Amino acid sequence: MSATSVLTKEDVTKKNTTTDVQGNDMNDLVEAASRVITPLSPISMFAARSPWAGLEKQSFEQVADWLKSIRDVDIYPSASIIHSAKERDEIDESFLQLGLQRWLDSHSFHIPRKTAEHFCREALKLNTLPSSLLASPELNKLVEETSGLNTEGIENFSMQPISALIGNQDGESLVNILDHHVIKWCKLYLDDSEAGWTMPNREEGFYRAWRRLIQYDPALSKNQRKRLKDWPQDAQTALIGALSALEIPESKVQNYLEGHLLSLPGWAGMMLWRSQQSSHEHALLTEYLAVRISMEWVLLKPYLPLSIQRPKKEVSIAPLLASWIHWGDLSIEEWSQMSVSEQNEFLSLAYRFDERLRRKLWLEAWEQTHTKRLSQKIISKQGVTNDKKAALAQLAFCIDVRSEPFRRQLEKEGPFETIGVAGFFGVPIATSDLGSNHSHPSLPIIQKPQHQIKELTGENELESYLQRKQVDNSLSYTFKIMKQNVLSSLLLPELSGPWLSLQMVTRSFVPTKAGRFIRNLRKTWLRKPDTGLSINHVYDTDTEIPVGFSKEEKINYVRQTLKMMGLTENFAPLVVICGHGSQSTNNPYAASLECGACGGAAGGFNARVLATLCNLPEVREVLSTEGITIPKDTVFAAAEHKTTVDELQWIYVPELSEPAQEAFNRIEAIMPKVSHNANTERLAQLPNFKSTFKNPTAEAHRFAEDWSEIRPEWGLARNASFIIGQRELTQGSDLEGRAFLHNYNWKQDESGDVLANIIAGPGTVAQWINLQYYASTVAPHYYGSGNKATQTVTAGLGVMQGNASDLLSGLPWQSVMKSDDEAYHSPLRLLIVIQAPRKHIKRLLNNDSAFREKVQNGWVRLASVDSEGRWENW
Repeated sequence: MSATSVLTKEDVTKKNTTTDVQGNDMNDLVEAASRVITPLSPISMFAARSPWAGLEKQSFEQVADWLKSIRDVDIYPSASIIHSAKERDEIDESFLQLGLQRWLDSHSFHIPRKTAEHFCREALKLNTLPSSLLASPELNKLVEETSGLNTEGIENFSMQPISALIGNQDGESLVNILDHHVIKWCKLYLDDSEAGWTMPNREEGFYRAWRRLIQYDPALSKNQRKRLKDWPQDAQTALIGALSALEIPESKVQNYLEGHLLSLPGWAGMMLWRSQQSSHEHALLTEYLAVRISMEWVLLKPYLPLSIQRPKKEVSIAPLLASWIHWGDLSIEEWSQMSVSEQNEFLSLAYRFDERLRRKLWLEAWEQTHTKRLSQKIISKQGVTNDKKAALAQLAFCIDVRSEPFRRQLEKEGPFETIGVAGFFGVPIATSDLGSNHSHPSLPIIQKPQHQIKELTGENELESYLQRKQVDNSLSYTFKIMKQNVLSSLLLPELSGPWLSLQMVTRSFVPTKAGRFIRNLRKTWLRKPDTGLSINHVYDTDTEIPVGFSKEEKINYVRQTLKMMGLTENFAPLVVICGHGSQSTNNPYAASLECGACGGAAGGFNARVLATLCNLPEVREVLSTEGITIPKDTVFAAAEHKTTVDELQWIYVPELSEPAQEAFNRIEAIMPKVSHNANTERLAQLPNFKSTFKNPTAEAHRFAEDWSEIRPEWGLARNASFIIGQRELTQGSDLEGRAFLHNYNWKQDESGDVLANIIAGPGTVAQWINLQYYASTVAPHYYGSGNKATQTVTAGLGVMQGNASDLLSGLPWQSVMKSDDEAYHSPLRLLIVIQAPRKHIKRLLNNDSAFREKVQNGWVRLASVDSEGRWENW
């Protein structure tokens, strides 16, 4: 594309309409523009996020149209995904026909209804038009004789960078060249101790470090470097200057910034995340845009000034006419006999009933089918009375969809009651492992930790442990330094070769035994002592947040979590708080299989903290005065559900009462069977699992230990619903591991505060997880991260495809696809089901405007089950 390429109308400006933006205004514009991207945390603390969280004031349909127009990104399921779902009988076509009738009723075409319906039904089969028809001389002759179809285009609320519309002498788009430069500088600045040499002047910030080095960049020509020699020292001034030089009108600055953020949403998202982590880098996104648009100006300078007009939008008549011939059974003779106005009506219908709309109707039918079948499972349980025995133990699990099959198998084996609750268990903490000076937030990313909890042990044990740990860390550090040093890297293969070769062979041929041996060897060497927790508040000037809890805080956190769980009476002798974690080898996305809500933190530490607080006599004493009486014989313990192997690993088991010990022994006795049944059900869904294996548990361990295994588990794939209600609502129903389950009793929530907190917290997290899986399935090239086998881990931050791609923000192909041609994840928008009377739901929608917008704009679906067991779709 040459300098005479077409630009949008926003690109055409005059000197008297150029940018006149002040510094404070620019900060506001950058912040507003960031709505089109989402913060991207390092992959080691992977956090599930909706890529459209900042766009929810627009409807899902509006955002879909905008993305298609501005980035050619389609966020409705493809025809192949829809056909596969239809073959699996996941779509009731009666819903599709109802959707079609509603659409036809809402549009006025001067075409016989029977004719319009026939055309639309045939088009809904999603078959492609024959290439022979599109290329036929008869069709082309008709097209030449047909008047054009005038339509109003979609009004974009972002605009493409000018560099996307200009090509160099070799025909390469300048935006691709710009992206290549920007990726290089982002990698240099953001590198997390992976490179041997760090970027000079990095402490001065991204823009200033770039400004110092860009004058020596051999990738730029001498003239390009010269243009930047006297470029402003300040990022805001440079950004304003670059926008002015490009003649971007003030009214379009935010739109232009959005277009640039969407060019590399991964790297821009990482800059946004970093800007939110510390005050030192609060302006990092502004600096990023200053670097990017300054370089765009340098690349575009030879083509300035630009004064290119935007032509009127024209619609291709050929496929519209071909669709009527192929799907509408319209002959060439019949078309020729129509008047111009009649032809325009037929073309208008074909234009409006485009493929995107057809796939939208299929998606809605798919979602309605899922809603109907889930409602049938739930309603069929209503009114059925079971002789419920007193629970021997109560086990609280995370709402994570992987907990549902495990809970179901557990409940089959005895009088056990399971509870669903947010997996950080209401304790907003940052955790510090024994001897570590660093802490890791262990709560949903939408919240900030309020307390730091450290592992503690005796002074002598700690000193000995730290010495052993230092040796372990020193060996890893020395190995890394030798790899990066020019001379020592030549010697390293001779020293490490025998050991690494042996490790490679054993991990390849006997992965389970090798993994267990290496893990046990390290564990034996480190000999981590028994630890306690710093739950009591202590004054520590070295920490930004308090260490431990005050007495009032201990009581408050236990009280609110028990209420959130609906566990305020009828306590079992043993209550187990169960976090969840994962296990895999050689997996950059290992953190994504931990807790997607909590930035890759496993839930075991939080479970131990809550269980410890619940066992404190001073906490129980105060709660008993409030009507929450925990029996003396009731003991709280903590465990972790290992999702890759479906096992329960005990983390904290205090001294047990006699009935609690009986419950503990019973759980231990049935756990092998529970694990076997859960693994049998789960592994059968993996495409590379062979049903001939007699021991599913052993095979699950192999999946976890095999360093060549690209899919150790499915994670949260196929998630589709979030059910908020008592366990009796779903108990015994096979929800296929597709439902987030949160306990809730509306009778104990007169004010509605508990429900509001569930929707604002776990509900938001579940929606983000759902939409991340959705986006990674329907638009993997833009929102996914590609094939695991070809990913490049870069800068210690994330993954790229190759050495110069965007920083990939979504899930890998293997997390959502069963094969190259068949999706495993069903891209359905989350269905939230609330067990509560209608007036409670109306109150929630009236009080929570953000949630109301999500429902009205199609980002989530909403249904309720009232006290009489009646289902209602909202």
